[in-house]
Amino acid sequence: MQFIFAYGSLAADLRGHHPAVLRGRRRGWGVAMDNRVDVPGYKHYRLRADGSRPPVFVAFLDLFEDAAAGTHGLCVPVDDAQLPVIDHRERNYERIDVTAAVTPVHGTVWAYVGSSSGRRRLRRARDDRAAVVSRDYLERTRVAFAALGTAALADFEATAADADLPVWDLERVELAPAP
Repeated sequence: MQFIFAYGSLAADLRGHHPAVLRGRRRGWGVAMDNRVDVPGYKHYRLRADGSRPPVFVAFLDLFEDAAAGTHGLCVPVDDAQLPVIDHRERNYERIDVTAAVTPVHGTVWAYVGSSSGRRRLRRARDDRAAVVSRDYLERTRVAFAALGTAALADFEATAADADLPVWDLERVELAPAP
């Protein structure tokens, strides 16, 4: 059996899971997408207040190596057919095997960690003060961890809080795939 270790929005979006802890990694804001660029089949964001499309980089949660850390998340069962679909969705990330670091473990466990290009975009955006977090993304993910109990929510709050990234009220716009 295979699982995805969900520590961000996948925890809110995928069903059929059990709580788990990933040792040796900490959650934080690590990747970004360039909101000025359209990628067919992906997304961009508009300001909810006026519908304009801000020239910002939208940040997403990531996992970083940290021997002293343990990250609360969900192990979501997946099959071979689902993995390429999730890989495509998580295009700012690389899928890695974290089985040996997950408790409890009931099979192979994969996690998505930021790609070098996704992490580079966020570093550049931070330097330019152009990185933001979508309020909807943050709140949807917070609700998923609140449902797991106080320890999981406290872990999420401690690791998702980042004073240097403003939270904006953005509306996600899904883009059609290329013809």
